[in-house]
Amino acid sequence: MAMKKDFIQFDQVVERGAGMDVHKEIIVVTIRGKGIKTQTKSFKTFTSSLKKLQEWLKKYGITHLAIESTGVYWKPVFNVLGDDFTIVLVNARHVRNVPGHKTDKKDSKWLAKLLLSGLLKGSFIPEKEIRDLRDLVRTKTQLTNEISSAKNRFIKFMESANIKLSSVLTNVFCVSGHKIITEILEEDYKPERLLYHVHGRVKAPRQDIIEALRGNLDDHYRFMMRTMLEHIANIEGVIAKIDEQIQQKTERHKDLLDLLETIPGVGRDGAVCIIAELGADMKAFASHKHLASWAGMCPGNNESAGKNKSGRITYGNAFLRAFLVQMAWGAARTKNTYLSSKYKSLVGRRGKKRAVIAVGHKILIAAYFIIKNRVEYDEIGEDYLSNFRKDKLVEYYKKQLEKLEPNVDFDHEAA
Repeated sequence: MAMKKDFIQFDQVVERGAGMDVHKEIIVVTIRGKGIKTQTKSFKTFTSSLKKLQEWLKKYGITHLAIESTGVYWKPVFNVLGDDFTIVLVNARHVRNVPGHKTDKKDSKWLAKLLLSGLLKGSFIPEKEIRDLRDLVRTKTQLTNEISSAKNRFIKFMESANIKLSSVLTNVFCVSGHKIITEILEEDYKPERLLYHVHGRVKAPRQDIIEALRGNLDDHYRFMMRTMLEHIANIEGVIAKIDEQIQQKTERHKDLLDLLETIPGVGRDGAVCIIAELGADMKAFASHKHLASWAGMCPGNNESAGKNKSGRITYGNAFLRAFLVQMAWGAARTKNTYLSSKYKSLVGRRGKKRAVIAVGHKILIAAYFIIKNRVEYDEIGEDYLSNFRKDKLVEYYKKQLEKLEPNVDFDHEAA
């Protein structure tokens, strides 16, 4: 007996919608709904083709679109169609098709069916201004990482020339190191004369510094080192321009940034990162728990046959998680704060990585309520955890003493 197609029946929530399987060069679209025949068409991803797609969807009265959030390919589609349709951006992992039965047409049909039934959970898409700010902040982060890589390559070339400056200076690119490098690259140098540039706080013995600067620097390594310094300077120039744009984009959020800076470990850059990833309105998140799950800053659920297996954190927002981890390391090193005491209470029994994730989770929750309620961070102090556990500890030790001395009268002893 032949199996019926679309045998799974759902209640219809959306009257007319379309499922879109988006790729780099092609978009496969299926429309379906009340009063129209199910159709599937393919369009190229050029702007002119997207305009034709827009007209085709309007012709059939389509109101909602479901798009898989594959890489960055959904963004141009969203920019062209976002003003005319309600777009549900869907995580591809949530709508996987059956292996062995997967085609672009079937994917688009399945998306359309789920859309009409109201079974799709849309991804968070902030407003245009926040999306632009997010691009700037993420690009700045990537360029900063490129600078770190370029500096490591520079040190590699310096080591190849047998100049061991990184062995005597903690930061080769500090003021002293920069002056020494500049003189080394200009002409033939004498290590003894370069001691003039060494700051008095440098702990390495002066004789060791002289020996570290005796190298075998030829024209090739001078060229490579100069090239890397120019590369670093160029990237720093681009970052300076991006910083100007970030300053302009965040001008209207100045008060909110000041409030976020009251969280220990969150400086100005950290506050900007939070706004760039979360936006300035928490209506998109049902609760602080929803936000923590979306960001990948809380344990996941993995239960089978009544047994809880690995509860490691979910993938979430990788950029936001990286920012929160950096802030958490800073907060862990603050003095007389709740966040530092939280880190210390966890690090011994859970390890550094889990402890810093827990502190990052606390920072995220604080940011949620600060943005939502427009209030400052309430510092409850480093003694909060010990006071919170005090009563429980007293009861615990009383029970232990009762086991050892059953006839002890605690009230009489206290008197």
